[in-house]
Amino acid sequence: MEMNTLRDLYIEQLRDLYDAENQLVKALPKMAKGANSEELRQGFEEHLQQTREHVQRLETIFEQLGEKPKGEKCKGMEGLVKEGSEVLEEEMDDDVKDAAIIAAAQRVEHYEIAGYGTVRTYANLLGETEAEELLEQTLTEEKETDAKLTDLAENINVEAEEGEDAEADTGAKPRSTTRRKSAA
Repeated sequence: MEMNTLRDLYIEQLRDLYDAENQLVKALPKMAKGANSEELRQGFEEHLQQTREHVQRLETIFEQLGEKPKGEKCKGMEGLVKEGSEVLEEEMDDDVKDAAIIAAAQRVEHYEIAGYGTVRTYANLLGETEAEELLEQTLTEEKETDAKLTDLAENINVEAEEGEDAEADTGAKPRSTTRRKSAA
């Protein structure tokens, strides 16, 4: 797509976000499954539902613009998702793994916050009032998700650090402290 106007750039950036959100729809269930903390797992499951709504909002905006949502692959999100997948495959103490998952998830949220803040501004400049409102709603939700991850990290990071203290005190590797509820 040739980009000669702010509208062209706006559409290209929306397509990038659309692909990014669709990548997350596939990645979030894996993040939820890899989380040891029940609260973190639930947070990913809730954010998955929210992410599906973000996709729908973007589709509404494309419909209003008379444009197709499909574009090139969002390489930024692809890299962030790949890093998150690598974290899930690593052997770590449960609390340390949850801390690493949160770090990966917050990188994703910050990427999305930057993207949505940008397109929301473009929508405002282009007089796309309805789109601006939808993008603002998503931006607010992304910021709220980031804040929830920060709150979770405050406890999980301490637990991960306490595990290190236990290892140093005993010279032994701490046990995994899986807090998953049984399926029963």
